[in-house]
Amino acid sequence: MERKTPLYDIHVEEGGKIVPFAGYLLPVQYGTGIIAEHEAVRTKVGLFDVSHMGEVQFGGPGALATINHLFTNDYTGMPLGKVRYGVMCNERGGCIDDLIVYKFGDEEYFVVVNASNREKDVAHMRANLLPDTQFEDLSDGIAELALQGPLAKDVLAKLCDVEQLPQRYYTAVRHVEVAGIDCMVSRTGYTGEFGYELYCAPADAAALWRALREAGEEFGLIPCGLGARDTLRLEASMPLYGHEMDEDTTPLEAGLQLGVRMEKPEFIGREAILAAGKPARVRVGLVAKGRGILREHMDVYAGDTLVGHTTSGTFAPHLKQAIAMARIDVSHAGVGTELAVEVRGRRVAAEVVPMPFYRHA
Repeated sequence: MERKTPLYDIHVEEGGKIVPFAGYLLPVQYGTGIIAEHEAVRTKVGLFDVSHMGEVQFGGPGALATINHLFTNDYTGMPLGKVRYGVMCNERGGCIDDLIVYKFGDEEYFVVVNASNREKDVAHMRANLLPDTQFEDLSDGIAELALQGPLAKDVLAKLCDVEQLPQRYYTAVRHVEVAGIDCMVSRTGYTGEFGYELYCAPADAAALWRALREAGEEFGLIPCGLGARDTLRLEASMPLYGHEMDEDTTPLEAGLQLGVRMEKPEFIGREAILAAGKPARVRVGLVAKGRGILREHMDVYAGDTLVGHTTSGTFAPHLKQAIAMARIDVSHAGVGTELAVEVRGRRVAAEVVPMPFYRHA
């Protein structure tokens, strides 16, 4: 049976179309529709319930060694309040999940994982703890809201002291009082837009949502669902587990090099990634040149040669064009390469383009 987030009743009240996702019942969209929600985030501000995400904590003298052992990035010397992306691999070098790590103390690291992977992530982490490491799954005790869009700071300015907010991208502040509610506030998001993610106690989630809705009314804030979250992350070329990465795909094949530090002496999967050598297939961005919407799991051709497949695709509401990410042979991955995607039995012309497709000002 699917779970409900602390905001489920509010989503129903707001007219959200509820669907099962990652073991939860969540709104895929509201009455305004996905395109309006997408554009609100790009031009004004939108509010998402992301309380389905998983959160865990590592502590103790062995915490740093453990996360460096588990994850592909290097967390040594990470400043307090910093947020850093990474991947957790299996022994074969495949991606178990991608995640973000927060440092709140020399022996305190807070990690956010994908909802659909929470149970297997926690099991893998517990099985690979190094000595002197305390570990706790905090997921059921945390609610998370994402306030995304160029006017997000204007909304929060009505509810808190903006000087207390994190000032730089990928930083966080552990305690900020927002509308009288104690929140952890992070300058992060999954939309490619300016914004914040706010973590609070589940009992406070409804009051926080209502306060943000009221404060955001003059700025055009609307609630947004899973549909807009997906089109926004795709425009920003952000990977999604089960699409751009999985347990049979290395982070290098998935194009996640920025979160991988091969110069580290050790992490789970490192030797397998090294042994595999330079990836034969890589992630690229495609823009359709012919008529047709590119979707996931479509074959990609160079002439009559199958060179890969799409991993995610959509009609981008803000860019107003059909886009996709694909994993293709490295020999056909150069920007400007002309390819074709098989869409419902016909070939649609496409071109390899730089990523991200969209970058906010």
